[in-house]
Amino acid sequence: MSSNSTQLNCLIVDDEPLAQDVIALHISRVPSLILVGRCNNAMEAFEALHKHRIDLLFLDINMPVISGLHFLRSLKEPPAVILTTAYTEYAFDGYELDVVDYLLKPVSFERFLKAVNKASAQPALVTGSATVVPGTLAVPTAQQAGTASAEKNYFFIKADGKLVKVNHADIRFIEGMKDYLKIHFTDGTSLVTHHTMKAMEDQLPASKFIRVHKSYIVALNAIASIAGNLIVLNSGREEIPLGSSYRDAVLAVVS
Repeated sequence: MSSNSTQLNCLIVDDEPLAQDVIALHISRVPSLILVGRCNNAMEAFEALHKHRIDLLFLDINMPVISGLHFLRSLKEPPAVILTTAYTEYAFDGYELDVVDYLLKPVSFERFLKAVNKASAQPALVTGSATVVPGTLAVPTAQQAGTASAEKNYFFIKADGKLVKVNHADIRFIEGMKDYLKIHFTDGTSLVTHHTMKAMEDQLPASKFIRVHKSYIVALNAIASIAGNLIVLNSGREEIPLGSSYRDAVLAVVS
């Protein structure tokens, strides 16, 4: 991007201060980019979009309460968006939402510049006619945040060197194994992928799945009964531990 290009107002949304610092440093090195603000979560970003004209949004995917993808889906007319994340699994979602680019952390300046050049080529930004009209934030709580992805009943995840389509209806439960997850399906098969429990929890609709333990997410329709600190699945063969810190939330949902 040349120094005489149209200046773009930028907003960083990321709950990690160091990640914010990296993007802010990159922005400072490009004369045509103006950093308008830095936000730690979706609620702060929503307010910033109301107060300022934002042309380009650097949006982290994995954030507490409301993920970047849920936040993006809640905006009626979002600005140009460059997603930032440490996980490759969300690439399909990003392109489905028509984002400009998808940056993997740690973000190098060369890769950042390539994404910015793509953004500067967007028709609305080239003509200087970009407008931001944020919609009503429809997902104010963590549980409600899951409903934003309810329209889509599947996701793609990387496994065995390829992107695999996983239908929500085919999942019985998900088991955390350190840096990996094991997805157990209704037909008795399973799939292992490099992913985090938090990222998976954000990705799944809360109307169909619930976190019951630090290492387990269960499909609500797979629960047969709850006895003490054990969740019995409807096959009768599997028992999932119910974590004490999750018990009240689980009981509230199933009751």
